[in-house]
Amino acid sequence: MPVNEQHPTQDQSAHTTTPTESAESDHKHSKQSHQKQKGRATSTLSTVGILLLAPLIAILLTVYVFQSYQVDGPSMQNTLHNGDRLIVWKLPRTWARITGHQYVPKRGDIIILTESGLSNYGDTQDTKQLVKRVIGLPGDHIVIKDNTITVYNKQHPNGFKPDATLPYGKNGAIPPTMNNLDLTLSSTQLFVCGDNRPDSLDSRIFGPIQTKQVVGKLVARVFPIQDAKGF
Repeated sequence: MPVNEQHPTQDQSAHTTTPTESAESDHKHSKQSHQKQKGRATSTLSTVGILLLAPLIAILLTVYVFQSYQVDGPSMQNTLHNGDRLIVWKLPRTWARITGHQYVPKRGDIIILTESGLSNYGDTQDTKQLVKRVIGLPGDHIVIKDNTITVYNKQHPNGFKPDATLPYGKNGAIPPTMNNLDLTLSSTQLFVCGDNRPDSLDSRIFGPIQTKQVVGKLVARVFPIQDAKGF
């Protein structure tokens, strides 16, 4: 029986695909899936990289740039008090070491320094980090007499009293300085004192420090909040 050959309608033709078109479609979907997987893998690696680098960056910043310290003891009253939280800037000292120079803070700067042999003076620890104020710079001739510090150098051959120009606490009172002495600092030495001179273990007791002992300079007190300030 003869049959009539059926020709596809326009709608039927629109939904018919050739093998070539099907292969291209599969390749396109596969490529898109691969790109998505690659994107997810890159995102995961980036996240892992950040998580691994973050602690390393924090350590490097703490060692070489800035660090938080807490005051322990009354030796810097009335400028700083026991329990105060400080931010110490270490980058200048770091840069000085990189370039092979010594870091010399300014007179009057409050610094963190490392001192050893403290057990010889009755301290419970032999080595610790101290917070003190810089009074004498390299080359200065330091004289303490009658509870007063006098500094002699090339700029002041007749001497001057550094305590008269430095800020001490809220009332600006000049601290009385015991322990009479007369010494000249070398080109690498600093003379440091606590602001609470009657209750401070400092250069009057253990002598001048080397500039390489300086850890960093105090730049801010951040706690207690009501006493926060820059230095």
